[in-house]
Amino acid sequence: MNRTDRLYALVEELRAVAPRPRSAPWLARRFEVSVRTVERDLEALRQSGLPIRSNAGRAGGYSLDRDRTLPPVTLSAAEALAISVALRTAASTPFAAAAHRAGQKVLAVLPTDVRQREEALARLVYRVGDHAPGGNGVMSEVIVEAMVDKRVLHLTYADRAGAVTTRDVEPLGLLWGPSGWYLAAWCRLRSAVRGFQLDRITSLERSGEQVASREPHWRAELKRLDAEPFAW
Repeated sequence: MNRTDRLYALVEELRAVAPRPRSAPWLARRFEVSVRTVERDLEALRQSGLPIRSNAGRAGGYSLDRDRTLPPVTLSAAEALAISVALRTAASTPFAAAAHRAGQKVLAVLPTDVRQREEALARLVYRVGDHAPGGNGVMSEVIVEAMVDKRVLHLTYADRAGAVTTRDVEPLGLLWGPSGWYLAAWCRLRSAVRGFQLDRITSLERSGEQVASREPHWRAELKRLDAEPFAW
């Protein structure tokens, strides 16, 4: 068991028996680690804000205030990213520090595989130019899975003039710009990087085809978007 999984399991063990305590030696045997490792893990959990108490004495040990903690959080990678993005909007407010801590707590209790997918997805989210105060469109799970798994998307798109086209695209990331949210992708119809405003995507389907790397084209487009007025 890796450390992240053990921290999660420690919290659930203490929640299960609350308000009764568990001793450090008992927890060490339970998770097959040293007493010192358990004590270090519990201190890390306390530093993250969890209300873990320690009582000395023969009947002492560590206990958790169940009323002040959440049960296991079941989120998809897209749901976890939605929380992260929402909390990031507080970066320029007096709540920035609290929002950062809240995001860390949510991520800390996610299963390892979901957290890893959220982290991979978060690396594909970009902010360019002045940002719209809200969002637009609906973030489909199909887009999320295609980006993380690097699969081609088949979509129908209506442009600003109302012209409708059907395209195969290779997803590169999500971009938050002045008009809201876009899927950034290599468009096979145009043979170039294009942005697809989410509320103009009228149908969407993930294919089984894995995409080739378009990293040089994507980096060049991001550099252009940073240097010039937003043109998508």
